Amino acid sequence: MRYLSALLFSLVFWTNSFAQNDSIVRYDTSQIQPLEITQGDLQDYLDDEAFNYEVVQAEDNWWDGVKNWFYNLIRRFFEWIFGVDSAAGYLAIFLKILPYILLVIFLYLVVRFFIKVNTRSLIYNENNPNMVLLSEEERILRTEDIQQLIKDALEAKNYRLAVRYYYLFILKLLSDRELIAWQLQKTNDDYMSELSGSHFKNDFNRATLLYDYIWYGEFNIDQDGYSKIEHVFASLKNSIIGNA
Repeated sequence: MRYLSALLFSLVFWTNSFAQNDSIVRYDTSQIQPLEITQGDLQDYLDDEAFNYEVVQAEDNWWDGVKNWFYNLIRRFFEWIFGVDSAAGYLAIFLKILPYILLVIFLYLVVRFFIKVNTRSLIYNENNPNMVLLSEEERILRTEDIQQLIKDALEAKNYRLAVRYYYLFILKLLSDRELIAWQLQKTNDDYMSELSGSHFKNDFNRATLLYDYIWYGEFNIDQDGYSKIEHVFASLKNSIIGNA
């Protein structure tokens, strides 16, 4: 037993001594040669676009200016409402995308408007073969027998169209007598202004209001309604002819 204890003690002592000797730090005393990098070595990387990290600031165009102006306007509005100096969090994100949302809504309304107008025009043309198109106005004034057109419309009981022709006949009388300078792009208000100094301006203004209401307002009238309107137009026609 004594020999066994001595053997174990010697083994432990020998192991500790080996571990201490093995843990000694050894320093590398060899001479270090620095790596030299020349300008030529760097030139390949300088010429490679993959290593170009320069950020080029693009110039703002007019659209960017409009977006920035609108964004700042909306931002100040919300800052005024919420009583904060600057928008942050979800509000800031909302303000950034709000101009695009409004733009999409605006474009949608514009496209919807034109689609609705074109569809309505096609349907109205199919249901109204006697309808006068705005582009036909000049042809009617210069080449057609307007009084005959009025008679045809009355025979077809299209009293609204008859009012249209009668008003064009009034414009033709005024233009032939150089009381107005008829042009396709002019409005009825322009002709009212040109006749502001004439003695039949009130009759013309009344006839114009009736025509605008019936024709552009798409208000259908019967024979009795046309008879009342015809009285106004006939009185104006006689005043123009008597002024010649």
